[in-house]
Amino acid sequence: MNRRTLLRVAGAVSAFALIAACVPAQTEPDIVDIASSNDDFSTLVAAVSAAGLVDTLKGDGPFTVFAPTNAAFAALPAGTVENLLKPENKDQLVAILTYHVVPGAVTSDQLAGQRLTVATVNGANVHIDGRKGVKVNKSRVTTADIMASNGVIHVIDKVLLPPSN
Repeated sequence: MNRRTLLRVAGAVSAFALIAACVPAQTEPDIVDIASSNDDFSTLVAAVSAAGLVDTLKGDGPFTVFAPTNAAFAALPAGTVENLLKPENKDQLVAILTYHVVPGAVTSDQLAGQRLTVATVNGANVHIDGRKGVKVNKSRVTTADIMASNGVIHVIDKVLLPPSN
């Protein structure tokens, strides 16, 4: 192969590599993407949106989210969810939702066999009992370790309500 052909091939390979580097890589879905793609979280997704927390939960994190299902929200007293979604109750909604988030990515194997008190993003503590399954306050983790690009989701069967001030 002569030198001119070799230089052309090298130039073409370099150009291809440069173009490939500019193409956005496929990334893992983040916490919001995962929740949005699951019909069991439609109430949670609506609440996160109403609270203005979408960009936060799409951020770098990492976060551990204890995610209540639609059934968990439906178990609240009648009218509670509708009331929380009103713009005038945004601060209360933010307080409840941030009580479901712990800084860092914590998987169920890190909780197994332990009893912990952990500070949430809300500032209040949750009590985690990992001795027989995993419980958060009085809620049971029904599905653990749904991994996202910016943290981990644990599905819970009850909405966590922060302590009253």
